Amino acid sequence: MSTIKQVTPTKESVSIGKQRNYNEVVEFFEKHWSLAQDGKNLDRMQKLNKLFNNSAQKLKTILIAGTNGKSLTAHFTGKLLKREGLVVGMLVSPHILTYNERFMCDNEAIPNRTFTELANEVINMAENAGIEASTQELLTQLALNYFVSQNVDVAILEVERSALTDPAALCNPSVLGITRLVDSHSDSNGTLSAVVLKTYADLAKKDTMVVSADQNKSNLKLLSELVETTGGKWSMPIRKLVPLTYPFEQLHGRCAALAERIATLFMNKIANKETLLVAESLLTKEKGKRGRPTLEAKRELELNPKKTIEQFWKEVLSDLPGRFQLLEKEKPTILLDTASNIDAFENFLLGIRLMHYQRPLKGLALIISCEEGSVDPELFAKQIRYFFKKTAGHIILCPLGKTAGWQKASWNLETINNALKSVKIKSRTTGSFKEAFDTAKKLVNDRHGLIGIAGSTGVLHEYWIYKGIKKVS
Repeated sequence: MSTIKQVTPTKESVSIGKQRNYNEVVEFFEKHWSLAQDGKNLDRMQKLNKLFNNSAQKLKTILIAGTNGKSLTAHFTGKLLKREGLVVGMLVSPHILTYNERFMCDNEAIPNRTFTELANEVINMAENAGIEASTQELLTQLALNYFVSQNVDVAILEVERSALTDPAALCNPSVLGITRLVDSHSDSNGTLSAVVLKTYADLAKKDTMVVSADQNKSNLKLLSELVETTGGKWSMPIRKLVPLTYPFEQLHGRCAALAERIATLFMNKIANKETLLVAESLLTKEKGKRGRPTLEAKRELELNPKKTIEQFWKEVLSDLPGRFQLLEKEKPTILLDTASNIDAFENFLLGIRLMHYQRPLKGLALIISCEEGSVDPELFAKQIRYFFKKTAGHIILCPLGKTAGWQKASWNLETINNALKSVKIKSRTTGSFKEAFDTAKKLVNDRHGLIGIAGSTGVLHEYWIYKGIKKVS
């Protein structure tokens, strides 16, 4: 049974300003993505937040920042904290089909009616106050208001950009999790500049606990120093992978490990222990029962086995609906991934190789469609060449459609195709996703084959539209 409460805006906010229906709200957001990207995002967020009695300061928050794996880390963290008995709110981005997907409460998307009412309230309050806010700022305030209305114990917010420009930086996070860091301006060893790392470290405030899953020692050393200057508390970085079911351990094990550490820090340092069933907790221990268990405790455990964190990870679903999903009931199997940069593509291709090792694929086609400037053509070509040296298959390139206003321009197919030709990779180019998918189905006609679709959120959007799906569940 849903725990989501219906929200009714205040009488004052309803009476002032246009009352848009759901589709009109979406249209408004689509038109305002490009506004107000001038470095004054936090100034506007502070004004918005003040209009709503400082919603951000009423919440205990966790921020998830970094380059790759943010949504999956937030997803795993939310599952763990919900298992611990907390009411969890979550703001993730971007969405695949509907704006509702961005706002979650206990793993349920915000209902249309609530989304529409809260959106009208935020839009009208901003307009009446003369605040020309961007869509991202309005969505962040909507999320904060929603989480306050739902009395969440913790709100998890994914940070899209940096402390300088992301509205979520308004929050005073209890925990800051930083995923793998990748930047086109890093050196050959993957080391980032102090300027770039500072944009992540500055998300931490006084007493914020910070943990990272990045593996570059130079990055971690400088990050720890920068975090300390903000008054944050640096925690030991993530080294080991969580043993998820094959083949997800190598793909998502570090995201799961980061999520486990974030949840553990929150449960042991921040959560209100009086409201929790500590005896059932996977992440905390009752006072007096820490350290090596007594013989009596061991006998009790043998008689009444307690679920362990290892069991939790073996049973948890390692996909992320709509974003990373293995659709095994489709014939051939469909693999969806939001991989949109060279580092993410490496993981996407590794996943396909692992699946092939587990059960030989009888046919493979990759459909790739990226945003302009998201991948370096030469690096992309080298990566694809290395993959096809060990795995037989086809690659199909297609442009991004223009179905969602928040998408960037499509990549240049001719440039990418020429880069692939230079390393002797034959690719097929098509004029649309539909044409690409129809081509892939002809190339891979065995039920034990695989069609992999990646490159951007936009291409996954087009897949679900092609399938006639209106809502990703």
